[in-house]
Amino acid sequence: MSHRVLVVDDEPEQGELLGDLLRRRGHQAEVVSSPTEALAVLAQHDIALVIADVHLGQGMTGLELCGKVRESWPDVPVIVVTGAGNLETAIGAIRAGAYDFVTKPLSADAIMVAVGRALDLRALRAEVGRLRREVDAQRPIHGILGESAALREVVELIRRVADSDATVLVTGESGTGKELVSRALHDLSPRRERPFVAINCAAVPANLLESELFGHVRGAFTDAKRDRVGLFEQAPGGTVFLDEIGEMPAEMQAKLLRVLQERRVRPIGGEEEREFDARVVCATNRDLESEVEAGRFREDLFYRVNVVNIHVPPLRDRGADVLALAQHFLGKIATRGGRSVPGLSPPAARLLLAYDWPGNVRELENCVERALALARGDEVVVDDLPEKIRGYQPTRLVVGGDDVSELITLEEMERRYVRKVLATVGGNKSQAARVLGIDRRSLYRRLETSTTDGGAD
Repeated sequence: MSHRVLVVDDEPEQGELLGDLLRRRGHQAEVVSSPTEALAVLAQHDIALVIADVHLGQGMTGLELCGKVRESWPDVPVIVVTGAGNLETAIGAIRAGAYDFVTKPLSADAIMVAVGRALDLRALRAEVGRLRREVDAQRPIHGILGESAALREVVELIRRVADSDATVLVTGESGTGKELVSRALHDLSPRRERPFVAINCAAVPANLLESELFGHVRGAFTDAKRDRVGLFEQAPGGTVFLDEIGEMPAEMQAKLLRVLQERRVRPIGGEEEREFDARVVCATNRDLESEVEAGRFREDLFYRVNVVNIHVPPLRDRGADVLALAQHFLGKIATRGGRSVPGLSPPAARLLLAYDWPGNVRELENCVERALALARGDEVVVDDLPEKIRGYQPTRLVVGGDDVSELITLEEMERRYVRKVLATVGGNKSQAARVLGIDRRSLYRRLETSTTDGGAD
């Protein structure tokens, strides 16, 4: 099989001799005489192997070039050529990340054996990577349970963007599991071995948020007794998760925008900006497009954080996932308490499926924990469930029916329909208002009425 091999030698005649040998053995050879040219070729072409002389004489040795290749193209093996076949040179080559080293004068057989072994290693690594990706694609993402179509779409999108460094905005109602999605993006990414640091922007006072995110230097303000590193610098090579970004004060929005644009932070009281290397994932339960239209969220920041949007569906739209999650929580909580894991009685399961779950997965876990505390047998039964679930009336619309008890008032029908439209468009209030043919202010009034009447928005 033919491979493209890059030869780097500051003596052009020697480089071309090696290039001709590689071509006669069926490979494509690119020959350059400087490290700068070598890095340019690597950036532009799919190079399978680098063969570099240890003495390049142009500001960078072959060992230094090897280190740069290992850093930027870790799947490309490097063979170092040296005229001094001593132990010190060998150790230096291995430390620099070289796969092998050969000594001058070069033997055609010796160099081709080294080339063959290096290319076999590259092929083996590629195959292992392919198999790992296939296994990862089939493996459930930790903490994200369910088989509904709505959830499968979320999982597929997570897998597609996990390898990217693109900023992601995770949206969805409170309690749907937005942080789980954010952690999954980190755990499936090349940054998985680096830190994942999170902050709830709504939980930190506005006057402290800047220090939490960007850090401060000693003496920057009254309580700054020592230097503090902010979150962006606490996650080198990792992920920063900004939860509830929709609650961020306007002044901080402007500062965050600049940080995301420049990829640099300046601690409070500091004089120098510092580069950071962290992927940024944000989450919100607000409709940020509506917040932008209302002037409460910066439009430029919205487009900066909303490069990829992952909307987490509400639990009411996930069908039988409710039962899978309920059984998962039963097992987790029962094991933690040192008791056997009960099942769900069929009548209890039917009620869990029928309930609307305005508090989503968080409410379900709370419900299961309560039911387990009350359960006396080997099953959770109807009487173990909260009264609001036992007495819940489904939100389905009955326009025409024979049972008078199922008929509802026009006001109730409107309330349920508004909630249904809002759920269908994923909580986007601007889109819901367009579907309903009303302005957002009228929609907000209807939602407020729904909440007052005991409904969930």
